[in-house]
Amino acid sequence: MGIFQTLADGVKLIFKEDVIPNGADRLLHIMAPMVVCAPAFVCFAPVPFGKGLVPIDLDIGVLFIFAVSGVSSIGVLMAGWGSGNKFSMLGGLRGAAQLVSYEIPRVLSVVPVLMFYGTQSLRGIAVAQEARWMGVVPKWFIFYPVIGQIAFVIFLISSVAETNRVPFDIPEAESELVAGFHTEFSGLKFALFFLAEYAYVFLASAMASALFLGGGDGSRAGGLIPTWVWFLAKTFALCFCFIWFRWTFPRLRVDRLMQFCWQFLLPWSIANIAFTGLYILLRS
Repeated sequence: MGIFQTLADGVKLIFKEDVIPNGADRLLHIMAPMVVCAPAFVCFAPVPFGKGLVPIDLDIGVLFIFAVSGVSSIGVLMAGWGSGNKFSMLGGLRGAAQLVSYEIPRVLSVVPVLMFYGTQSLRGIAVAQEARWMGVVPKWFIFYPVIGQIAFVIFLISSVAETNRVPFDIPEAESELVAGFHTEFSGLKFALFFLAEYAYVFLASAMASALFLGGGDGSRAGGLIPTWVWFLAKTFALCFCFIWFRWTFPRLRVDRLMQFCWQFLLPWSIANIAFTGLYILLRS
């Protein structure tokens, strides 16, 4: 039934011949997949997978993830430049422009959460959302009127763009650029690019769970289900959204993609910070 096809593909890529094309920069061609992949796994350090399941509880966990994940955009440029291929170069330039652009509204969408809870610790933010309105309704940030929904939607859309998923897969664009910045990669190097992409999909979903959906909160429903189960359930539900978008939407044009970021997401993310400040002022 094809259940083990992914495993078979992984084994095949590990043992497949590694080819470095003539005219490529050998050092950049070797380093690029590692520069893209390594930060993705480092970023999981401050993620609260459940009660007592935080690898490193950093006080600046949110800043740490955004700072370290940004290194991957350098790897994308290295892959495009070092391949000695015009399609790769165009894909690398597109990828760098897209990653840098959508990182801005993505970061700004999280600012209201940090303003509201007064901490950058993902564990602290998740724990702060365990309270209840009238002892029933969870005080997850997404349930706060207007500010919660705007922040969540902007973060989700920007995360889809940051992970090069449809409809924002302009850096790869098989119908235009063959495969974009990883056109000239094969074997394990090719696998590392996709491993990084799916790692960032899971990371973005995990961050959204901790920032907007209460993290592992939900165990009060009988207290029989561990917090890590709730956390993974929310995270995989968001991962499904990433896959669902791929099945549903067509690819955006390059100019429309950039226009959507700078003329729509960025103004709304800034406005939401103002709404949050006004909400906090009126509440106090």
